[in-house]
Order: sequence, then structure tokens, then C-alpha cells
Amino acid sequence: MEQMQPLEQKIQLDKQTKLEIELLLEAIYRLSGFDFRQYNRSSISRRIYNRMKINNIPTISRVLEKVIHDKAFLEQLLNDFSINVTEMFRNPSFFKTFREKVIPSLRDYPEIRIWHAGCATGEEVYSMAILLQEEGLMERAMIYATDMNEQVLEKAKKGIFPIHKMQAYTKNYMLAGGAHAFSEYYKTDYQYAYFHPTLLKNIIFAQHNLVTDQSFNEFHVILCRNVLIYFSPQLQSYVHQLLYESLSDQGFLCLGDKETLRFEEVISNYAEIACNERIYQKKH
Repeated sequence: MEQMQPLEQKIQLDKQTKLEIELLLEAIYRLSGFDFRQYNRSSISRRIYNRMKINNIPTISRVLEKVIHDKAFLEQLLNDFSINVTEMFRNPSFFKTFREKVIPSLRDYPEIRIWHAGCATGEEVYSMAILLQEEGLMERAMIYATDMNEQVLEKAKKGIFPIHKMQAYTKNYMLAGGAHAFSEYYKTDYQYAYFHPTLLKNIIFAQHNLVTDQSFNEFHVILCRNVLIYFSPQLQSYVHQLLYESLSDQGFLCLGDKETLRFEEVISNYAEIACNERIYQKKH
């Protein structure tokens, strides 16, 4: 019987381990169509090793074997690879700056199309819906919320979040310039907060993979926050080109606080609107 190696040894990616990971990601791509071959290796390897620990699998080669022969395990691993770390009004200063620097420009549009790329379980999508409603723009706005993971999209569509998170979300909302009592936007029981269905009226949730799928509309705002950090530099450049082509003239691109356009070829096509909050505007 093969013995599990200590986790500390696994994290060191030697040639054999790198080859095993490459073969695993190639198999996942061929079997599922989801392409993780250019994802950040340290992020992917942590998720692989975590699944190995949970399922008591001794080697990555054994993971590959299970992926090929066990469809349920493949789905489980795909879910592990999906990044679902989010919260409502995450980085409140971003949303406050968005109110001050982007909303005035959006007021001029007869209709507003916003794309949340990599929306996870939808917390930031509902945050944007609340912000637009408070600014009187939600009636003429359409928010497209996409993610590669169908399971998290199903959660996002429901607008139901654990009640114990509401205290932190309320604080974020107030720091983001919230104009009302945050509790006005949801009802509660002893376990969950249920956000009002009116917030969902102008939101479309759909599966979309930034790595393999094409643009599907032209948007006035694209939010792709804390997604690109998990991609290799080559894949980041590819996705940045996709986002650029998906923006309308004078459209706004919003990235995460650890992401930047500074080293991308497309930087010359953008103006920095709020450098600290990673908000850019397409020049042409």
C-alpha cells in the first residue's frame, strides 16, 4: 500500500510532481472542457493536495486515475478549483469610490450593462444591485453575473446568506457610503438572511468560463475582481484582451486590490480613474 507523504514535501513541486499536475490538468480539460492548464500552479497545487488529504489519496497520479474513471470525483475537483472567496461590499472603499467616480458617468446612459465576471456566490452582485438602486439607476441597468461553477451560481440566484455574516456586511455597507439601514434589504429567520426578490429583477446569472468562452455582449462596466490573481501571466494577458474587447467606448474596468493593468499591453488603452481602487476607463 502506498503511503501518504507529508504535506510539506508535496508543496515542493519537483519535476515529477509538475509533470503529474500537467497530466492531471490536461485530463480535466479533455474530459470537462474546463481549462486550468495556465492557472497559477501554487494555487492549483494547494487545492489538489487538500482534496488528496480529504480523500486519503496518496499521489497525484492516483488523483488522475480517479478523474478519468470517476465522474463524481471529477465534479468534486472542479468545484475545489473554483475560487469562491467573497463578501458583500468587499473592500468598501472600492464601492465608495465607484459611487463617486463611476456613477456620475453612468447617469448619462439610457441603459446600463454591467458584467460581474467570476461572481462566485453573488455577494458582490447584490452589493452592486443595492448601490444602483440607491443611486436611482437600477431600473435601467442589467447586471450579468457569470461564473464557471454552476453550483455556486445556483446559490447566487437564491440570494440567501448566513445571518451571522450580516454584521460584517452591514459594516462594509456603511463604509461603502450606504444610504439606508442595511437590514431594509433582507428578511431573516434564525439562520439566514433572504434578500428581497426585487434586487434580482435585473440580474441575469449564467455560466461563463473566462479561459475558454468568448465575449457575449458589450458592457459599460466590467467587474473582474480577485479572479486574475489565480491565472498565469500569459492567461492574464489573454483575459485582459477579452475584457477590453467586451467594454464599450469609455467603459469602466474594475479589478481587485491585488491586480493591476500596469504590466499589461492594454494599459495604453485605459485611463486610471482611481489607481488605489483599480478602476480604469477605456479610452477608445
